[in-house]
Amino acid sequence: MKLSTNFVKDYVDIDVDVKKLADDMTRVGNEYDSAEKLINATKLIIGEVIECKEHPDSDHLHVCKVNIGKEVLNIVCGAPNVRTGLKVIVAQDGAELPGGKIKKGMIRGQESNGMLCSIAELGLENKFLTAKDKDGIHELPETAVVGEDPIKFLELDDEVIDFDLTANRGDLLSILGMAYEIGAIYDKQVKQVEVSHKENNENINDNFKLSINTENCTIFLAKKVKNVTIKESPTFIKNRLIASGIRPINNVVDISNYVMIELGQPLHFYDADKLNGEIEVRMAKENEKLTTLDNIERVLSKDDIVISDGKEAIGLAGVMGGLDTEITENTKNIIIEAAIFNPIKVRYTSKKILRSEASTRFEKGLDSNRTYMAVDRACNLLEKYADAEIVGNIAKFDTTQKEDKQIEIAYEKINNILGMQISKEEIQEVFRKLGFTYEDKKETINVYVPRRRIDITIEEDLIEEVGRIYGVDNIKGRLPVIPVKPGKYDKTTREIRNKMISLGLNETLSYILVNEKEAKQFINDNGEEIIKLLDPLTEERNTLRCSIIPSLYKIYEYNNARNVKDVSIFEIGKAFYKKGEEYIEENKVAVLMTGEFYTGINNTKKVDFYMLKGVAEELLDYLGYGGRYSLVLPQQYPNELHPGQTAQISVNNDIVGIIGKVHPSKTKDDVYVMEINLDKLLAKKVGKMKYKEISKFPSIKIDIAMLVDKNITSDQIKTTIKKSGGGLLTNIEVFDVYTGKNIDENKKSMAYSLTFEAKDKTLTDEEVEPIVQKIVNDLEKQLGAELRK
Repeated sequence: MKLSTNFVKDYVDIDVDVKKLADDMTRVGNEYDSAEKLINATKLIIGEVIECKEHPDSDHLHVCKVNIGKEVLNIVCGAPNVRTGLKVIVAQDGAELPGGKIKKGMIRGQESNGMLCSIAELGLENKFLTAKDKDGIHELPETAVVGEDPIKFLELDDEVIDFDLTANRGDLLSILGMAYEIGAIYDKQVKQVEVSHKENNENINDNFKLSINTENCTIFLAKKVKNVTIKESPTFIKNRLIASGIRPINNVVDISNYVMIELGQPLHFYDADKLNGEIEVRMAKENEKLTTLDNIERVLSKDDIVISDGKEAIGLAGVMGGLDTEITENTKNIIIEAAIFNPIKVRYTSKKILRSEASTRFEKGLDSNRTYMAVDRACNLLEKYADAEIVGNIAKFDTTQKEDKQIEIAYEKINNILGMQISKEEIQEVFRKLGFTYEDKKETINVYVPRRRIDITIEEDLIEEVGRIYGVDNIKGRLPVIPVKPGKYDKTTREIRNKMISLGLNETLSYILVNEKEAKQFINDNGEEIIKLLDPLTEERNTLRCSIIPSLYKIYEYNNARNVKDVSIFEIGKAFYKKGEEYIEENKVAVLMTGEFYTGINNTKKVDFYMLKGVAEELLDYLGYGGRYSLVLPQQYPNELHPGQTAQISVNNDIVGIIGKVHPSKTKDDVYVMEINLDKLLAKKVGKMKYKEISKFPSIKIDIAMLVDKNITSDQIKTTIKKSGGGLLTNIEVFDVYTGKNIDENKKSMAYSLTFEAKDKTLTDEEVEPIVQKIVNDLEKQLGAELRK
């Protein structure tokens, strides 16, 4: 929002430097990008060309004598329209212009003591220039007084602040809204808007029909004016539109834009003679066509709100009018539209068609009281500057609320939230400055919030207003007066994080937004739907992730592309999906490992499936699920994982995660990933951790190798060994799997290391051998194993 200080001074009396005004507005939460003069040039003066001769050494330059009041300057000028008797803008020696500094000098042997300026050379954008200004220097009228300031004469002595407003402050997208904000800062009264006008004895409703056939329009006002004269706008209207970044066109179009900037309510003017005496508001038909004001044929959808003449669409509500009913130089009669449409629908349509000053205001929300004010203000200006005759009465549809919003809040709550001690009188003063009426109820205050402040709906909004206007700089820092206890909310998450770091993994934090293709990777298709953003900043991040693994894989790819081959990372984060009509958010922990893994000083080990399996087991044991988990062959698995090296993690016979190798079709490197659903895992209660004293006596390790059928899993073998081994068997580790030469193709060799230990004595070979023999016998009977010697 560009704020013209000249414009806002119509409604609030202020006399402060533009930079101070900008800083004071920032202090109450309204940041700005720039604060400067509209014309940022110095040492300009009105001059008159009293002599103009052709340059003796040039076919396009002229040597001019220019009277600037106090002296006559010799100036060389190349503009084709320079001539004797012309009033001009003169940049004197030392003048600072946007294009640089002006210095006197010699041009092809002729002395030149300044420059005759065009409007473009003063810094105005090209879109604001007339055809004459684009071709040569600016021609001032005869009424211009030699020796005076041309900027003041042209009424361009304005200052502009370009604000970067927050999304909730739609009320500040108007001069009047800014006036209320500035009035609150400096305790100034806001002046009334001039809306008076005369009306004839006709009634618009006698010859005009208004139909609203959609719930997406809450108010629609139509007013008719006759016999308008299309001409150039008054200088003050043109200059204030220029300061606001809008190009002047003619008096009628400019008045519609002027009122929008002034009051924040967009208007649209229709050529009444091109209508069928009717306006209908409805939803567009699928694939309905409309040629908009920019002469482009648009194909509409059923989600677009359109204005119709009862037969066909003549405008896109809140976005752009239609070409067939536009205001032209021949327009005499006008229908004024002031309405409020569904902001979400307007936003969707404007994104497809055009984001404009009008659509931006519709999107933020509008005050229906201003809708009536805007119609009357437009009539007021059209009567003054377009010789309009205003037809009596108004055609309207209105379902909006007009009364102030009531919010009651305790004084004590305001102070407790702000951490301040503000008196009741000071709080009341804040609301008075804001233009809010209130009722004091001793312990509480009942505040009546005008509808113009759409952003204020709850108690906390009022507290924010008190803090803003009273001044956050006045909040004094103080130490907490209550004891602080460590929180428990994320205790388990912190413990998991610390455990993973202790295992040697590096934590990552990645975006929860990925592209649609990535969102579908590393997940099983069990009826879950991905969740796409309605308004993504970029198509590369348009979808919420269903799994953390794609995020980790992108980090791996980034490192691999930079020749970092050893990657061991983890992330604790959220994943999202939709199932049926329910939106689900889950907490997960994911791990990715590849390359060499650091296991100690000058010692590394190549990452494989069993290393990542060890990480999973360490984590599950640490969380208290020891003896309750297992790895099972998946019934289905993501396409991105290797079918022969993928397993599901089961806890209490419930699948909580997956572990496996990334499929060779995706990468030739050995990359292993794991993901555990923490919500499902931690929902399974665990008892208190039990600790066993480490045995003081030495253990015995025995290795056994066997041939088994390829379909038998390691888990089946370990279960059999564990049942047969009894209490003295304390650990089972697989250390070799072999398939190849000298072995039947339907068989595989599995080798295990068995650890035996007693708490109260040193075991002997004679005590261990019977147990080992029992294990071997059970393996042969139950699994058909064949002992290898």
